[in-house]
Order: sequence, then C-alpha cells, then structure tokens
Amino acid sequence: MRPSSLNPLFKPVGSLPGLGPRLAPLVERLSGPHVVDLLWHRPSGVIDRRFTPMVADAPGGQVATLTVMIEAHTPPDSPRRPTRVRCSDETGFITLVFFHGREDWLRRTLPVGEVRVVSGLVDRFNGEAQIVHPDHIVTLDQRDTIAVVEPVYPLTAGISAKQIGKWVHAALAQAPDLPEWQDPAWKSRQNWPGWRDALTALHNPQADSTAARRRLAYDELLANQLALAMMRRHMRQAKGRVFHGDGRLRAKVLNALPFSLTGAQTRSLAEIDADMASPLRMLRLLQGDVGSGKTVVALLAMLTAVESGAQAALMAPTEILARQHHSTIEPLAASAGVRVALLTGRDKGKARDAVLSRVVNGEVDILLGTHALFQADVVFRDLGLAVIDEQHRFGVHQRLELTNKGRAVDVLAMTATPIPRTLLLTAYGDMDSSRLDEKPPGRKPVDTRVLPLTRLDEVVGAVRRAVQGGARAFWVCPLVEESETSDLAAAEQRHQDLSELFGNRAGLIHGRMKGPARDAVMAAFGAGELDLLVATTVIEVGVDVPQATVMVIEHAERFGLAQLHQLRGRIGRGERASTCLLLYGSPLSETAKARLEVMRASEDGFLIAEEDLRLRGGGEMLGTRQSGLPGFKLADPAEDGDLLAVAKDDAKLILERDPELAGERGGNLRTLLYLFERDQAVLTLRSG
Repeated sequence: MRPSSLNPLFKPVGSLPGLGPRLAPLVERLSGPHVVDLLWHRPSGVIDRRFTPMVADAPGGQVATLTVMIEAHTPPDSPRRPTRVRCSDETGFITLVFFHGREDWLRRTLPVGEVRVVSGLVDRFNGEAQIVHPDHIVTLDQRDTIAVVEPVYPLTAGISAKQIGKWVHAALAQAPDLPEWQDPAWKSRQNWPGWRDALTALHNPQADSTAARRRLAYDELLANQLALAMMRRHMRQAKGRVFHGDGRLRAKVLNALPFSLTGAQTRSLAEIDADMASPLRMLRLLQGDVGSGKTVVALLAMLTAVESGAQAALMAPTEILARQHHSTIEPLAASAGVRVALLTGRDKGKARDAVLSRVVNGEVDILLGTHALFQADVVFRDLGLAVIDEQHRFGVHQRLELTNKGRAVDVLAMTATPIPRTLLLTAYGDMDSSRLDEKPPGRKPVDTRVLPLTRLDEVVGAVRRAVQGGARAFWVCPLVEESETSDLAAAEQRHQDLSELFGNRAGLIHGRMKGPARDAVMAAFGAGELDLLVATTVIEVGVDVPQATVMVIEHAERFGLAQLHQLRGRIGRGERASTCLLLYGSPLSETAKARLEVMRASEDGFLIAEEDLRLRGGGEMLGTRQSGLPGFKLADPAEDGDLLAVAKDDAKLILERDPELAGERGGNLRTLLYLFERDQAVLTLRSG
C-alpha cells in the first residue's frame, strides 16, 4: 500500500482550489493526472521583475515594473481593436493594451485618477511605450505581492502563466514533510537541501536553484535505479531452465545462410548461449543497428531452445514486421526441418484454431506473431524462449503475459534503435546487453545529401530519372505533429502531386490503412509493380525491399535523429548504390542544422544515438513517438550523467545491505519508490 503520507499528492489535479472540471483536463495533458505531477512540472526559465525604471527610461523588449497614474480609457471602435488605457508618471506616457478586455473589469482594475503598479513586457508602437496585456496590475500597498523573480512554466493552449503558477503553489502547499531517504554523508557533501525545501526552491527561483534541482534529479534517478535493481534481483532469484543445444539444427541453418556471421553476431550469440545454459533466467537486450542481422541471431537462439525440446516465440509490434520476420525465418528454418507458424490479429476462425491446435500439441517449434501471441487462448506445449522485437513498443505487462505462458521462460528483447549508454542504464538497467555494431558484408554505404525544400522540383526530377533507370524509391512525408491525421493529410497530398508524374506506379501507405490493404501495397512495391512508395513513418521498421535505392524525407528537420536513421535504413540493402535526400524547411535552428549534419556525415547508429542525446537532451531523446524510454520529469540523463552513475552504485549498495528494504532507511526508500510511481518494484518484494 502507498504510504498514507503521500495520499494528498496522489489526489486528482482537479481537487486543487480554483481548478474546475473545465480546466483540469488541460492541466492533466500538460503535467499529469495527480497533484504530484504539478510538483514535477519544473520551470523552463525565469522572469526578472526587479527593473523599475521611470516610464521615459523603459526600453522596448524588456520586462519592467512601473508605478503609474491612470489617465484615460479609450474603448475600441470595433470588436477587432483593443481597449487602450493611457497612463503616466512625471517623465512620460505609456499605454496599456487589452484585446477582448471586459470594460467593467478594466475600469474597476484601472480606475482613472488612481496610482497602480504594472509589470510586463514593454514595447514601442508609433514611437510610444506600451505594454500589451500586463502580467500584473496591483495597488501601491500590494506591490510586494509581485514576485521579484518569477518562474516561467511550460504552458498549453487555454492556460495562462498566472494560473499554472497558482496551481503549482497550491500543490506545494499539499506537499508533506517526508523522512529523509538520502544517505546523510552524501547529502551533506553535496550541500543539498531536504526534499521539501528543494521543491520550494525549485518553484521559487529567487536565487540559484541548482542544488535544489540536482537533489530532486538524484531522487528521481535513485528511484529509477533502485526499481531496476530490485526487478533484476527478482528475475535472478527466479530459477531458470538450462538449455544446452546440440547444434544440429543451428549447423543446417548456418549452411543455408548466403553469408557468414559477423564478429558482432558471433560474440552476441556466445553471450546468449551462456545465458541460456545458465540455471538463472535470461533477460538480455540485443541492440542492433539497422541491417545488422538481429533476426538471424534471434533465430539461432530460438534453435537452441528447439534443440533442447522446447518451443520458442517471437513477438513483433506490427503486422508488417511480423510478416517480414516470417519471410526471413521460414525458409531458413525449413532447411533444418523446423516447423514455423505465424499468428496475427488478422487470423480468425478455422485458420486461427488450426494454428492454436498445432502450438498446444507441440507441432509448431517457433511461433511468430504480433500482440495476438499473448491472448488467453494461445497455449504452448512448452515455451522456453520468448524473443520480443522492438521491445520498447510493449509494456512490462505484455512482456510478462507472454513469458507467463511457459515455465521460467528466457527472454531476449531486441531493438533496432541504438540506445546511448546513459539511457541504457535508465531504461534497461534490469537487462544484460549485447551489441551488433557491424553490418553484414555486402551492405553498401548510403550517399546522404541535405537540400532545402525550395529545390523540391529538382528532387522530383532526380527521382523520376532514377526510377526510369530501374530504381525504386520511398518518399516519406513530414511528421507534422503528434497526430496520425495530419501526417496522413501531408502524405495524401504528396501522393496526389506525384501521381500526376508517375501515374499508377506511385503507391501510398499509412498507419490507418487496414492490414490487408497495407500488405498489398507493400507486396506490389516489393514485386516492382510500383516504382514509388509515398509513406508516413509506418515504414520506419521491418520493411525490406532490397531493390529500393532512393529515400526522400520531407521536412527532415522535424524528425528525431534516431528516426531519420531508421528510415534511411530501409535503403542500401541490395547491390546497387543508394541515395537518401533530406529536405528541410527554412529557417533551420542551430540544433536542427547540427542534426542534419550528423546524418550526412555518419551511418553509425550508435554514434548517431549519442549525438541525439547530446543535441536534444534526455527529455525528448529519440522523439516522443518511438522511444519508449522512461520520461524523466526532473532528471536529464544528458546533463546528470554523473548522478546516474552514483545512483546505480547507491542502489546496488542499498540492496546488498538491506535487500528487503526493512530497515529505517529502507522504509524511507519505499516511500521514494511510491513517490516516483515505481510501485511495481515494491510489489516484487512482496511476491518474493
């Protein structure tokens, strides 16, 4: 049970004074559903209101706090014009401007002939100073209520800075005094405040709040590392099974491969074999750059389970990817007499029943599929190894539902998104990790070029010439916002434009198409019935068309580096030279410019991932859609790498000394885990 001291923080945000049912959903979207989420909603900057000049000395473009006499109100002569309130001091005049201002409120707040203190951004209009919608208007005796240095919070449409500040302070008032969970010597050495004082300092940045932010960041990182260490310990305590393959099936598949394994594949396979042969359960992450041969390594690992008399399953997040794996694995498995089946959400009725019957009777050695694999009616005769591809797209519960279908199932998770070492610690600290950092022989480098969108006509002409020369091309449409609809609109418009040139040889694919329709388009592109495929980012993983040698990405500056790298990995898979054109819209920010330069200069996914972290920070690492990495509210793994290393060591030491968190500090650390919603880790203590 969550400690009762935390109950006020886990009330809905709508329970805060002044935050009714109309605005609560907006705050939930901005920060989260609970009061505690507002405490973690940290300021992105500050406004300094200490500048108090006379009106004549107030420069444009600067925030100033002015003491003025109210001279006159000029109501608008049309609804589209603002109300203007003329004010003065002994040095000159300034106008306060209000769009859609209620006249009765304005006359009450700014009565003619009285003195008011106003604070806001001064600008110049027709040579005269003005403030549009002042941030503060108070009487002389209320002057001290204007914060001298005011935090600036990230906002969303429909919520003002003043409102969010008020609700954050209401949340602060509900924050209890909690017992200290930090090691006293470490806290003292860092000169850190207590938890509640740190929160107060974070949201009242009158002075330097670095120590407060670092303290809170460390709290969050320690909760993360402690939870992962507990989960890992729990996994290690669960008795595993020993899988010793005799190598007969693996030898047949290796003979059927048209290439030899790379050094990285051989090394990773040896690590997986050692885990499977150990009496402890395997929990390993296989990171492989685009086209590095993860599927072959997964197949060879699954054969070890099959050679030992067990079954294996591979779960992929999309039907496209599951079918791609099936087309790669099935012929290789057939060469060794291994029986493979595919199960997706599309399989219904008798066909589905037939697959389920073969699985439960042990007539299927390897089952491939999507989320359909962990449905209640899927029963294995003896599941020994579960491979989870693009693991970040599945929740922990989904992973558990699949592994619960067998006895002490070994888990091999795979990702084609290279993860920087610091984020690997925060996201997958409960797993061992193997890296495929070499490409199989025969993969040609991709020539990447960066061009402005103003050269779109030239690009279309170049794609047309390439297609006439026998090439096939992808054209990826911009990530407009976090909405499939707007991406789709962009793709449909571009498809319409390009169809005028390419006719019915141009196809369109997007995430809202039904599975069979999407497969039909992909099959037509693969078979050469289409020359050009216009797509949203649905083609990011699992699309393998070796004949495709051209990739155009529109508005490349809107994509994360890792996603650009994934998309580029769809080409360069055959014998012919490949070209990737990154089109950008102007003006480009310095960060966007640096990102595109990294893409142009390198094809090393691991280097690209490290650069992405450096350029974007941990907060938006890899873009929001596809990262699946834990979102930190207070810590930034890019900035707080030193704290992360300490948190990892601290967590290890804590569990060595007090594995059940039963001592005084242990009890306080349980509160920390609940505070950062790492309840799952506490449950593992209970479940043994």
